[in-house]
Amino acid sequence: MLRGSLIGSAWMLGLSVRPYLVARAIDDGLRPGDHRALLWWVAAIVVAGVALAYLGIMRHRTMTFVREDASVRSAAVLLRHLSRVGAVLPRRLAAGEVATVGGVDITHTSAVLTVTGPGVGAVLAYGFVAVVLWSVSPLLALFVLLGVPAVVLVVAPLLRRLERAESVYRQQQGLLTTRAGDIVAGLRVLAGVGGRGLFADRYAARSRTLLAEGYRVGAVNSWIEALTIAVPGLFLAAVVWLAARMAAAGDITIGQLVAVYGYVAVLVVPVWFLLEGGHQLIRGRVAARRIIGVLDVAPDHAAPPAGTGAPVAPPRRPADLHDPATGLTVPAGRLLAVAADDPAAAGALADRLGRFVASDVTWGGVPLAGVPLDDVRSRILVADHDSYLFAGTLREMLSTRAGTGDAEIAAALRTASAEDVVDALPDGLDTPIGARARTLSGGQRQRVRLARALLAEPEVLLLLEPTSAVDAHTEGRIARRLRAARAGRTTVVLTTSPLLLDRADTVAYLADGRVVATGTHVELLARDRGYRALVSRDDVPAGVDGARG
Repeated sequence: MLRGSLIGSAWMLGLSVRPYLVARAIDDGLRPGDHRALLWWVAAIVVAGVALAYLGIMRHRTMTFVREDASVRSAAVLLRHLSRVGAVLPRRLAAGEVATVGGVDITHTSAVLTVTGPGVGAVLAYGFVAVVLWSVSPLLALFVLLGVPAVVLVVAPLLRRLERAESVYRQQQGLLTTRAGDIVAGLRVLAGVGGRGLFADRYAARSRTLLAEGYRVGAVNSWIEALTIAVPGLFLAAVVWLAARMAAAGDITIGQLVAVYGYVAVLVVPVWFLLEGGHQLIRGRVAARRIIGVLDVAPDHAAPPAGTGAPVAPPRRPADLHDPATGLTVPAGRLLAVAADDPAAAGALADRLGRFVASDVTWGGVPLAGVPLDDVRSRILVADHDSYLFAGTLREMLSTRAGTGDAEIAAALRTASAEDVVDALPDGLDTPIGARARTLSGGQRQRVRLARALLAEPEVLLLLEPTSAVDAHTEGRIARRLRAARAGRTTVVLTTSPLLLDRADTVAYLADGRVVATGTHVELLARDRGYRALVSRDDVPAGVDGARG
C-alpha cells in the first residue's frame, strides 16, 4: 500500500506537470516564434507522457496486487475461523449468509484498499494544483479550493443513503442464497412429496423482494455515478469560463489560460478518484460489518455454557455418558441402540452427547460441558449419515488419522460392506472423487462415511441412521460386522432398523423425548406395543403409543 501510494502520488503529480509544460511551450516557444525552445518543451511533454504511462501501469499493477492479496488474506482468516467455530456456526448463521460473505463481501473490503494509492495522490495533486493556480491567480485558486469540497458535499448525502440501501440489500441477498441452498439440498424430497412448486413460488416471491431492493441500490448508484462524472465536468466548465474572461481582460496570458484548463482538467481525475473512493468505502463498510459478524461467532470452547465453572479433567478410562434430558445412560464398552419415535429427538440427543449444544450431560460423573473441547472431540465422535465428503482420492477421504494403512482401510471398508465401492472405481483407493462424492450413489456415500467413522477409532462412536440408504442384505452384513469391529468400545446407534436393533446389547426406546423402556430388541418387541409399532412401521392407535403388553 505504501508503494502504491508513492507511485499513485507520482502519477497524479505527473498529470499536473503536463499543463505547466504545455503553457511554457506556448509562452516561451510558440508565441515568440522561438522554435528551439518550442522543440525542447515538446520533447519534455513527450518524456513526461512516457513516464506517466509507465507510472500508470505500475500504479494499476500495484493496486491489483493489493486487492488480490487482501482478498486471499481475508479469505484465509475467515476460513480458519469457520473451521474453529465448527458446529456452532449453523446455529448462529445461515449458510447463505456465510456464502455471500465469503464470495462478495471480502471482495468489497479488499477494493477499499485500492483507494489508498490514488487517494493519497489525489490529495497531493489537489494541493499542488491549488498552489500553482495561486501563482497564476489567487481568485482562481480560491475558486478551486472552495469548489472541490462543494462537489464532495453534493455527493455525500447520496453516499449515506447508499450505505443504508446496501445494508438491506446484502441482508436480503444472504437470505435468498440460504433459501436456494435449502431447496437444492432437498430437491429430491420436495419432488417426491409434490412440494417443488410451492417452494419455487416462495423463492420467486423472495427473489422479487430482493429485486426491488436491488433497484433501490441501483437507483442510488446511478445518481452517484452520474454526479461523479457531471459535477466535476460542470466545475471544470465554470473554471474555464472564469479563466477565459480573465484572459480576455488581460489578467492572465493565453499560455496561462491553457495551463489553467489543463490543471482543472487534470483535477477532474483526483476528484473522480475521491468520489469513487467514497463510494467504495461505503460498500466496504457494509461488507466489513458482515464479515465481522461472522468473525464474532465464538467457538464452543471460547464460550462454554454458563455455570460450568473451570475446565474439568475428562475420565481417564472409558466411562458412562448420562443425558438427564432423556434419562438415557450410555454404558461404557457396550453397543447401545436408541430407537426414537421422533427423528428430531434422536438428532438432538446426538448433539447433546457429542457436545454440540449446551446440556447437562455427564461423562463419568463430570459435566461434559466442562471438559476441554479437544478431549471431547478426540474421544467422542458423532457420525451423521449425511456428513460432508471433501474432494480428493478415496484413500484421502478415509485416512482420518495419520499412519492409516491399507490394511486398516480394508478392514473398515469390509465392516461397512463397501468393498464393492472400491472395486467399481477405475483406480481403486487412488481414484479422485469430487466434493460430496456426487459420482457415487447415496448408499455408496453412506457406506464410505461409515468406514471413515470407523477408521477414526473413537472411544465413543455415535452413529445416526448409518444404513438408511442401503438394502436389507447389505444392512444385515453391516449390523453383524459392526458389532464385531466395535467390540469392547462404546457405540451408540440411533436407528429404527430392526436389523441393527437386533444386534445391540441394549435397546433404549425413546418416546416423547424420554426413555420409556430398555432391554433387548426381542424383549421390547414382546412387551412394548409402541416400540413394536415403531420398528415395524405400523400405525399406532391414539392413546396406546408406549403402552405395555
